[in-house]
Amino acid sequence: MDLSTLLDSVEGIALQAGDAIMSIYSREFSIEEKEDKSPLTEADKAAHEVIVAGLEALPGGIPVLSEEDAEGFAGADDNGRYWLVDPLDGTKEFIKRNGEFTVNIALIESGRPVLGVVVAPALEVSYLAARDVGAFKIEWGEGKASERRAIRVAGEPVEGATWRVVGSRSHPSPDLAAWLETLGSHDMVPMGSSLKLCLVAEGAADVYPRLGPTCLWDTGAAHAVVEQAGGRVETLEAKPLDYATPSEKLNPYFIVWGQ
Repeated sequence: MDLSTLLDSVEGIALQAGDAIMSIYSREFSIEEKEDKSPLTEADKAAHEVIVAGLEALPGGIPVLSEEDAEGFAGADDNGRYWLVDPLDGTKEFIKRNGEFTVNIALIESGRPVLGVVVAPALEVSYLAARDVGAFKIEWGEGKASERRAIRVAGEPVEGATWRVVGSRSHPSPDLAAWLETLGSHDMVPMGSSLKLCLVAEGAADVYPRLGPTCLWDTGAAHAVVEQAGGRVETLEAKPLDYATPSEKLNPYFIVWGQ
């Protein structure tokens, strides 16, 4: 499988989903509540339909695990591959209309994210990566070049420097304060959705500690971007975040390191 060519195709699908989201973002929209009390909007559903149709049209017949149809997922294929999708990550940010929401599409192979596309349609920015291809950022707004720019993590701050920490805007964690005390001098930057991981990937932040609940589809795509940019996404036991058991759906606590 040529991941470079596949990355182009998935980027196009994610951008189409972003267009579907923005057509709803610009008007009044309905909001439902799922069983876990999280919000669900017309935009979540519209993006899901666009993405599933696009991925199912690609060669290979790779199964799709989407947040909006998790129960319909039958498992990875015989090669351990599946698409991992969050059609609208950061629905609370979408409802607040602060722009910090994303479309996440990842390709998982043997429990590892080998390709990832993250599109933030309201901010007009994309992050994409694939194994042995690299990690890139694209800004396509007015006056922007809309070209892929290779990105790289910043590396560990020098001794005595202030750590740039990115954290959740809508999901504060009581465990986070204690962890930050061990880190030392730091500045906290709040951010929604998978953009937190992407900020570490592009070197705009040094670390993202997530000491709260997340699901596989929240992290898979941006995880690929972080790794291809030279960073690490690890559990508190310093093991790589794993996607080999999609039936569990929930991630353990994890840290995204730029160095």
